[in-house]
Amino acid sequence: MPENRNYILAIALSVVVLIAWHFFYNIPNMQKREAEAARQQAQAQQVQQQPSTPGAPSSAPTAPGTPSTAGSNVPTPGGSATPAASTPSTATRETAIASSQRVPIETPTLSGSLSLKGARIDDLLLNGYRETIDPASPRIELLSPSGAPHPYYAEFGWIAGAGAGDGMPLPNAQTEWSVAGNGRLTPENPVTLTWDNGQGLVFNRKISVDSSYMFTVTDEVRNSGDAAVTLYPYGLVSRHGRPQVAGYYILHEGMIGVLGEAGLQEVKYKNLEKDGAVSMDATGGWLGITDKYWAAVLIPDQSTPYKGRFVPGGTAETPNYQADYLMPAVNVPASGTASTTARLFAGAKEVSLINSYEDRLGISRFDLMIDWGWFYFLTKPLFVVIDWLYKLVGNFGVAILLVTVMVKLIFFPLANKSYTSMSKMKKAQPMVEQIKQRYPDDRMKQQQAMMELYKKEKINPMSGCLPILLQIPVFFSLYKVLFVTIEMRHAPFFGWIQDLSAPDPTSVFTLFGLIPWEVPHFLMIGIWPLIMGVTMFVQMRLNPPPPDPTQAMIFNWMPVVFTFMLGTFPAGLVIYWAWNNTLSIIQQSIIMRRLGVKVELWDNIRRLLPGGRKKTAE
Repeated sequence: MPENRNYILAIALSVVVLIAWHFFYNIPNMQKREAEAARQQAQAQQVQQQPSTPGAPSSAPTAPGTPSTAGSNVPTPGGSATPAASTPSTATRETAIASSQRVPIETPTLSGSLSLKGARIDDLLLNGYRETIDPASPRIELLSPSGAPHPYYAEFGWIAGAGAGDGMPLPNAQTEWSVAGNGRLTPENPVTLTWDNGQGLVFNRKISVDSSYMFTVTDEVRNSGDAAVTLYPYGLVSRHGRPQVAGYYILHEGMIGVLGEAGLQEVKYKNLEKDGAVSMDATGGWLGITDKYWAAVLIPDQSTPYKGRFVPGGTAETPNYQADYLMPAVNVPASGTASTTARLFAGAKEVSLINSYEDRLGISRFDLMIDWGWFYFLTKPLFVVIDWLYKLVGNFGVAILLVTVMVKLIFFPLANKSYTSMSKMKKAQPMVEQIKQRYPDDRMKQQQAMMELYKKEKINPMSGCLPILLQIPVFFSLYKVLFVTIEMRHAPFFGWIQDLSAPDPTSVFTLFGLIPWEVPHFLMIGIWPLIMGVTMFVQMRLNPPPPDPTQAMIFNWMPVVFTFMLGTFPAGLVIYWAWNNTLSIIQQSIIMRRLGVKVELWDNIRRLLPGGRKKTAE
């Protein structure tokens, strides 16, 4: 029957997408994550056996016209160098922090410290985020100092150019700064660091932080000498060791930035190692390193041109990754001063906060720090609607249910027309059978007669596919929202669903927790995937199965296939699909009854039982 062919086509297309998704993304990336976790565990054990050498030298950019120095990772004129190899790490992060004098950082969202040695921002914990849904689990560690197992820090400074100032002592990673005032960095209390090079230059660095994740760094140089000095401001974010990534094709983790007119730049760690440094001139924008939910990003002065770079380094066992910028030369006149200001974002990628920074500070395309993906024009608006509903109802799961209703309302005219056409096709089925009997051996005349019938009854044979096909982008957009937005991380629904961004934690193969067995990943078929499978089964049974045995078999097994496919998807997405199926069942049933078409749900279910076909026929 034509309507069954339409269903099969639509379902087949969906299955192809889901199977491709599962086998090309989920399974390979799950294997990668397991291998990466094993590799990192071995690396951590090796690190703990190494001697302690805290305070790796800085790897600041080199000014134009200046030969690169040992340990530098910055371009020389006409070429480029790579970061110096990592120094051996200390046994613990705490030991590395204790190895230098520090200024505490205390804000509503951040805790940590900055090191007076090198004036690095290198110790940050996120107060509002934990490693697991357990409120007693450790806070997220964002930045760690050199000497820790996985150093990750931000640094600002000056580089001397050729000529005046060349060879003069400048602050570097080993410089011991002094701090004025009470030495505690809070949103209400900036700190000022000072260092005198003993040859006429005094460096003052004022660091302030807002109540969220934005640092502002103002560097001032006072020249008490008799000659002008030329210096180049720089900033860098450096990460030592290969970090563990989610490993999904749809998610970018690694080097990221919007570099002026060049637009968004995304470079994965492995590609940076393989292809080498990426460098470009830009005005405006930002650059840094991003994880799935967190980022450390440099924001140069938006009106001043600069050279931005992504640079690999280290060794194959302990690679380094660095994002840095070099600003144009600043002339510090004799008995004069010069200053420069830059910013550092280091924290959670909260959508409303990122948007506010973009608007308030004029940061070009700062919202692209969140990986909205190819369907940006759908994904971000969909999140905005879900977030707005969440603020009304207080539960992201309920917000997803309400968004599903809104999506159904948007597609209602199309779906209504589709279901009406399908119901008319079912009602016209006796006439179709008459046509087949009239022209049993002439398929051409059968098709012509059926087309005339469809035209007369205003039936569109392809109408069953269109609503499903049009909703696939919405489905993937919702998947993206659940996967990349930190607001969905650890967001509970009701009952056993405590994290909408993670798969349903229950499994039918452990009798939902009664059997103490660690189920393989692909057998994690929880309660919500089962509910989704049942709703899909019911929706398909609203119409009689196709007479062809092969098609009937596909119909029978399709809900089972989808149940296994969606078992590893985020629970929020499975809840959306199950609720969407339920609304579709209600809508189609109402339309069928309104048009006088029999709803054959129970008859079709009875056909699946032993002897059911005979009883139904009677």
